[in-house]
Amino acid sequence: MATLIDHSTTTPHFRTEDLLRALCILHDAFSTTGLIGAALRARGWEVVELTIVPAERYATPDVGFDFPDHRDFDLVVPMGAPWAAYDDAAIGSWLTPELKWLEQIVADGGAVFGICFGGQALARALGGSVALGTRPEIGWTEIEPERLAESESEQIVGPGPWFEWHYDAFTPPPGATVLARNEAAIQAYRVGRCLGVQFHPEVTAVDITMWLENGGDAQARALGIDPADLLAEASRQESAARDRADALTDHYLKRIFPA
Repeated sequence: MATLIDHSTTTPHFRTEDLLRALCILHDAFSTTGLIGAALRARGWEVVELTIVPAERYATPDVGFDFPDHRDFDLVVPMGAPWAAYDDAAIGSWLTPELKWLEQIVADGGAVFGICFGGQALARALGGSVALGTRPEIGWTEIEPERLAESESEQIVGPGPWFEWHYDAFTPPPGATVLARNEAAIQAYRVGRCLGVQFHPEVTAVDITMWLENGGDAQARALGIDPADLLAEASRQESAARDRADALTDHYLKRIFPA
């Protein structure tokens, strides 16, 4: 059963002209909305969180799930996940409905800000693809923003460093504009009122700790990465990471969301 959590600083659960509502889809119980949820709330948004796979089903994630009416929200933010966005055998029970749901949101003119798995799912829903990448990325990584049109004086997605934890990569959907990339993968794209990113702008040490405790420790060590180094760098990046998440949120809300 889905878990609905209202993390807004206000209490109403109805649409008003003044209150913008964001629905954050947490695909598993070991992730948070982190810095992106905080950035939205700081800008006056009501942030609602919906968890698909509860902790007790982490090893057997093929749960049933009913996605809500997207028209009750101004923005949908599908977050990351430890599974592949093409693993229909393992998570198709909710992934297939999610892809159809995201497609419908966009068809209705809605707004989506997809993060990591969420960005991959958005790409797939709109006619792009997701596959195993050329190499995994775990840790704080610099990316290369694309050169923007002369009319755009600021980058929408900055160079980071951004936190990454992925093995797969997306091919953006038809009509999308690539915003950033590196040698491993395309890192960000926009299409309509939607933004998809491969990295984790929301991440804090809390998220990294949960990921390490739920299979990530072995994944990191297999790549020669010391988990303690990931946490130490998260501590060093704490203030700058918040600033980057704030800037990305502002650029999205001002330059893509209104499109």
